[in-house]
Amino acid sequence: MTVAVLAKENIVLGADVKTKEQAIQLAGRILVERGYVEESYIDKMFEREALTSTYMGNFVAIPHGTEEAKKLVKQAGLSIVQVPNGVDFGGGNIVKVLIGIAGKDNEHLEILSKVAIVCSEEENIQKMIEATTEDEILALLNEVE
Repeated sequence: MTVAVLAKENIVLGADVKTKEQAIQLAGRILVERGYVEESYIDKMFEREALTSTYMGNFVAIPHGTEEAKKLVKQAGLSIVQVPNGVDFGGGNIVKVLIGIAGKDNEHLEILSKVAIVCSEEENIQKMIEATTEDEILALLNEVE
């Protein structure tokens, strides 16, 4: 992964969020503040979540905008929010790692495949939940070729 897509500054460790909405807001806010997306992209993340949950299993959610939100994306980027205490995404689905995605053209497909590979291993998710530095999370994602 290139630094442009996922930098240390895009990772929040030990987030204390009480609701799914706060968690998605935080994942989206990082993308806005780091210049990947327009402010209104966050609204599209909520729209997407209302259509169908972005909970993926294994304590992971991947919030992202709707299809028409792509025009709000300035450049492909990821945000990672670690919620050690977990946040309920509905139906008893607890999320401890949120990976916010802003996809541009097809760049995000490569990103998604790397994320999917890392998240397919429960031990990797556990490492992300327990990570104490941004570098630990970057290293996990950079191991994937």
